[in-house]
Amino acid sequence: MYKVRLTAEAVEDLDRLYEFTLKRDLNLAERALSAIERALELLAYSPFSCRKALLQKNPRWREVLIPFGHSGYVALFEIDDDRTVTTTAVRHQRDEDYH
Repeated sequence: MYKVRLTAEAVEDLDRLYEFTLKRDLNLAERALSAIERALELLAYSPFSCRKALLQKNPRWREVLIPFGHSGYVALFEIDDDRTVTTTAVRHQRDEDYH
């Protein structure tokens, strides 16, 4: 099992996404955050099952798609070693500044 870490930037992304959705609906914000957390838990068990990050040359860089509503979220992460995965960014799939 891998330890899943989040960079400070990834935590800021989660805060930003939560606050944006919270302005629309508390229940929606809670469900979105829960969907993201479940997807990040998957990384503890099978990070190599996620797709390779398209703009990264290193195969240890991956991204997990997180379905939610009509689109969803994407989390960028690196498989550091055989014990640790680091999530570096979380974006809505419609965000333009993901990479």
